[in-house]
Amino acid sequence: MFEQFDLDQDLIGGIQKAGFKKPTSIQQLVIPEAMDGKDILASAPTGTGKTAAFLLPAAQHLLDYPRTKPGFPRVLVLSPTRELALQISEQSELLTAHTNIKTGVITGGVNYGSHKEILTATTDMLIATPGRLLEYIDNEQFDAREIEILILDEADRMLDMGFAETINRIIGEARWRKQTMLFSATLEGAGVIKFSKELLNEPVFLESNPSRKEKAKIHQWIHLADNKDHKFALLANILKQEEVKRAVVFANKRETVQYLSGKLFAEELPCAWLEGKMPQDKRNSAVDRLRKEEVNVLVATDVAARGLDIDDITHVINFDMPRKADIYLHRIGRTGRAGNKGTAISLVEAHDMASVSKVERYVDEKLQRRVIDELRPKNKEARVPMKKAKVKRTVAQKKAKAKKIAKKSAKKKAKK
Repeated sequence: MFEQFDLDQDLIGGIQKAGFKKPTSIQQLVIPEAMDGKDILASAPTGTGKTAAFLLPAAQHLLDYPRTKPGFPRVLVLSPTRELALQISEQSELLTAHTNIKTGVITGGVNYGSHKEILTATTDMLIATPGRLLEYIDNEQFDAREIEILILDEADRMLDMGFAETINRIIGEARWRKQTMLFSATLEGAGVIKFSKELLNEPVFLESNPSRKEKAKIHQWIHLADNKDHKFALLANILKQEEVKRAVVFANKRETVQYLSGKLFAEELPCAWLEGKMPQDKRNSAVDRLRKEEVNVLVATDVAARGLDIDDITHVINFDMPRKADIYLHRIGRTGRAGNKGTAISLVEAHDMASVSKVERYVDEKLQRRVIDELRPKNKEARVPMKKAKVKRTVAQKKAKAKKIAKKSAKKKAKK
């Protein structure tokens, strides 16, 4: 139970209000170490409760050491996307509902005036995206010297998005902090480990091993497609299945999101859509429509691959295969949350097979091939790239072996 962590009773009340029954594995690992003031490097899959794992110790610090004068935030949480920042803020307000802790949010995509109160009134905990916060720091509208705890959520994604320099600038401004926590879904790629060495001071490394209940069971498979039209026919067929209660469809480009939205509407499959350059109010509205079940399909670019936090998404469908294997993992993490089962389906053309191979190596799992009887692919070109790659490797290996044998033979002749 959460009482084991010696949390303030007001926070225990917030935990009950949030509906948390018992700590998840990542919360059991992080909360005691964080409450001891140690720097944290934590790896945890999405949907395992890591947000509360860093919010609760930060809130406890604010209660243990109340501020003596008005001022700028003492806890800063950096988030890769606007959606995720808003969701962290919502959870912070829920967990601190019985306290006087004030949470604020600063993100891009909204006009500067909307942040005036946060920049001029006293805020205890700030959730922010790096780009907009740095603008305020550069304009001398925000002072980071009062930050005591700095938390980087989904650090791997922020580095992938090119925020390294921006984050380093903010870190420099907050150099008087007492504690730093870095959370990442994966510690592979994007230089997270190297980045953490420069940022953290003798960190405790914590890696969640979710229980069976926490661990999402995501069924994954692919459908081979002849072309874009065939892919859309497969998509429409899948979305009309009774078991698809709520789905997120991922595309790589804004233009594809718009194309799919129009085509789905024509198929009497109304959907909301989400992409990077939408104004914040429209983005919020799109997510709310899905959350409130006004529509059961959301079409999105990877801007929603992190940050979309709705527990009962039954299906993730990759209309386009992601460009990187770790993005695939983040996409499918939108389903199968909080111990629920989920399904991830990828629609694959011949040119996508190299990406499929990368994903299979990354997740260490062979993605099952399935067909819909009335929409069977007419050609088998999708399998060709994989076969060619195998032939090339085999030939290269044979040549290398032949060279080795020739060298040995030449040495023997020279000795004679």
